[in-house]
Amino acid sequence: MAATLPLSGAASPLLLHCNAAPSVSFRHRRRWQRPTATRHDGRGAQQLPLLVARFLPAAVPPGANGACGAIAASGPGAAAWKAPYRGSEGQGSLWMVFLATAVVVCGSFEFGTCVGYSAPAQAGIVSDIGLSNSEYGVFGSVLTIGAMLGAVTSGRLADILGRKMTMRFAAVVGIFGWLTVYFAKDAMVLYAGRVLLGYCTGVLSYVVPVFISEIAPKGIRGGLATSNQLFICSGCSAAYIIGALVSWRSLVLVGLVPCAVLLVGLFFIPESPRWLANIGKEREFHASLQEFRGEDSDISEEATEIKDYIESIRRLPKARIQDLFQSKNMYAVTVGVGLMIFQQLGGINALGFYTSYIFSSAGFSGKLGTTLIGIIQIPITFFGALLMDRSGRRALLLVSSSGTFLGCFLTGLSFYVKAQGLCTQLVPTLALCGILVYYAAYSVGMGPVPWVIMSEIFSIDMKAIAGGFVTLASWIGSFAISYSFNFLMDWNPAGTFFLFSAASLVTVLFVAKVVPETKGRTLEEIQRLLKAT
Repeated sequence: MAATLPLSGAASPLLLHCNAAPSVSFRHRRRWQRPTATRHDGRGAQQLPLLVARFLPAAVPPGANGACGAIAASGPGAAAWKAPYRGSEGQGSLWMVFLATAVVVCGSFEFGTCVGYSAPAQAGIVSDIGLSNSEYGVFGSVLTIGAMLGAVTSGRLADILGRKMTMRFAAVVGIFGWLTVYFAKDAMVLYAGRVLLGYCTGVLSYVVPVFISEIAPKGIRGGLATSNQLFICSGCSAAYIIGALVSWRSLVLVGLVPCAVLLVGLFFIPESPRWLANIGKEREFHASLQEFRGEDSDISEEATEIKDYIESIRRLPKARIQDLFQSKNMYAVTVGVGLMIFQQLGGINALGFYTSYIFSSAGFSGKLGTTLIGIIQIPITFFGALLMDRSGRRALLLVSSSGTFLGCFLTGLSFYVKAQGLCTQLVPTLALCGILVYYAAYSVGMGPVPWVIMSEIFSIDMKAIAGGFVTLASWIGSFAISYSFNFLMDWNPAGTFFLFSAASLVTVLFVAKVVPETKGRTLEEIQRLLKAT
């Protein structure tokens, strides 16, 4: 769910993707100059466990489709070279990529716990602090205020401080936010803690997918980027399930743990090579890229491609906010902002913040309902991650938005039947089915895919500004929907969900007509595709 919140700008995956200097250390040059037949299979060439390998797409042959780091092997020893190395996307290189992804998605898990916290904590906070329903509505929606601030600053922070330092900063802010909520005795302190948590999520929602897109080989970039949404859903699920068992103060610990793990884990992974290339640290850039691609992988071609791209961007004038509305950037901005707005208009954050209340209004157990959602979200999102680089982004979006339409329509129908006094015994079951269908459909596509596409479609020079703008749009939509939801439910519960279902129908049309397919393309190839559109 967390992935539903606004994304904080996707800063410079593209730029970083292409900024690599061809210079390498003498030790590495000597290794590359050895005859092919004499190269040994080091740790970097070890095969992945079968369990992991079976889910990955087939490796792209060296040199195919502009694959980075590909080497055309010929003559004696060519077969021996191709099998273990396969260019810069060799099997051995995936270990550090997986480790780095596992560390940074702790930020995604944190995002999820922040979003999911308000639903199970509502009864306890209202009882202990004495908040009215409207005051608690402010507590739920003020998260988006902090997230908007995080979205505005996330791109610049990531470009100036680096991806790792920005994530450290967000984790520290998150720790202070959770401690503020834990020790709160009145509404204002609760609001302050919630704003800090919002700022943390606003920054993380941008920098995590950007970092993953900058380190991942193109063949598995979509699947790895979807892990961002997977762990957002995992964080939400953890908050829902554990929140049904413990008090709202104890539930704070669920949010503190991922912040601590993120802070520690960042010490064991390299910085994004594309960011290092973008700021001119060539030696560190080569060392980072080599570590991500494997000790015995040839990174020369990928490094050259990154460097050439960054050099071409540097010849352009410095990006300004008004450049977003130039014809060359408008298509990408339209796609990014459109997906984020439709993600929010579908009602995800309204359902996320007030899930327990919705179930109770329909006559179903709030605790049982949120627990069931927590159980289904994780496997469905994992399934979507496996499909990301196989079925493509557009297909998942079309299926997902069609499913969210059905889920909202069924939920609205349950409230309509209840209002008319017809088959009242079926109302709770119909509402449960509708909400579960909605969450399942959202988790497979509309949750993760907009963030993945956001991290892919902007050029490196525009990534910070455009990413921040798109993330800000997402959080503004989130605030508008989450804050107005209680008023809409007082107006007409059935009509509220019918409006959400209508927004999902429009989303289907938007995806079919506007959104490009980015599966299987490097970040540089995506830029060429967008410029030709």
